[in-house]
Amino acid sequence: MNLPNQLTVLRVLLIPVFVAVLAINPDWGQWDVLGAELPVAHFVAAMIFSVAAITDWLDGYLARKNKLVTNFGKFMDPLADKMLVAAALVYLVELDFVAAWVVVIILCREFAVTGLRLVASDEGIVLAAGNSGKAKTWVQLTSIIAFLLHDIGFALLNIPFAEITMWLALVLTIYSGLEYFSKNIKLITKSM
Repeated sequence: MNLPNQLTVLRVLLIPVFVAVLAINPDWGQWDVLGAELPVAHFVAAMIFSVAAITDWLDGYLARKNKLVTNFGKFMDPLADKMLVAAALVYLVELDFVAAWVVVIILCREFAVTGLRLVASDEGIVLAAGNSGKAKTWVQLTSIIAFLLHDIGFALLNIPFAEITMWLALVLTIYSGLEYFSKNIKLITKSM
């Protein structure tokens, strides 16, 4: 169990903690921060989510830099990412921050690409994340954090930053999903 894999496991373990903070939602009060009313529970959840998101970048970086890429990491890292984002998006719907149909599209893309990766894996092919997929992930993470922090700073300027980044994440989600499938159309038709 090398350090990158430990970071991946940590990310998985942070998911129920993140969910518990939002589900229990104790009366920790609210802060007025830069023009936004921010529930303390949302701030704590945003910090937990941010730590988990940083481990996403860090485990991949360390695995590549130190040549510590393992089959466990190849399997668990993207799964942990999807679990973290799915948990957060479902809670954004619960909190009435994001429309359910947006989350359905994002999750359907994630399932579809995961299925494509499984088909590719059976053929001995590893489908690495492209630039649009990586951009999609970071925009999603940014948007989730911005929603949890109630657009701190941007509220003063009356800019719906979280909403704008979620729309951008949706566009990138659709684009990157289409890109995955168009680049691998032969793989798809071969498996039919």
